[in-house]
Amino acid sequence: MKVLIADDHDIVRAGLRGILSTYDPIQNIHEVSNGKEAIEFIMEEKPDLVILDISMPKLSGLEVLTRMRERGIESAVLILSMYPEKQYAIRALKSGASGYLTKERASDELLPAIEFIASGRKYVSRELQDILFELTTNPKAASPHQNLSDREFKVFTMLAEGKSVQEISTILFISAKTVSTYKSRVFEKLNLSNLAELTRYAIKNDLVD
Repeated sequence: MKVLIADDHDIVRAGLRGILSTYDPIQNIHEVSNGKEAIEFIMEEKPDLVILDISMPKLSGLEVLTRMRERGIESAVLILSMYPEKQYAIRALKSGASGYLTKERASDELLPAIEFIASGRKYVSRELQDILFELTTNPKAASPHQNLSDREFKVFTMLAEGKSVQEISTILFISAKTVSTYKSRVFEKLNLSNLAELTRYAIKNDLVD
């Protein structure tokens, strides 16, 4: 099994490599430190499994995942994130991830999660099971930001981090006019009036650091 670890923290990659090296089916472990390197490696090498952080420079983990699926790359993806399941797990699974795991539980659950995924199943933690059950039985329990598209959500989080429309345009390689359109959609869908309200919403829901 060929595995790619995509995370921008050296210590995290080292810790994951240490855990993975104890699992016999894994023969090759590769590392990258940003989303651009991740998608380039994935397109060229087609690893069996990608362990993907959400918050990375250049491209986020969710953007890498979306590009993979758009290009028909079927490598299994385990999202490993500092963010609790409530914030990003459902979006990740809808985008084609095979599982979602928080970093604080990685030492105990990483290998069981990989075994699940290797057998063709989705890895869903007990906490995520509870969230999915709640949404199934009470669809109104979904937070408004879960209705944003992936690109709308990316623009939303970047605005919440204090980036300007022009900065977002440069980072995402889209026009400022397009960014402004996404911005307007975000305000409408979240029923917000200004950037201060948007930032407060993001902080309240643990969507930004």
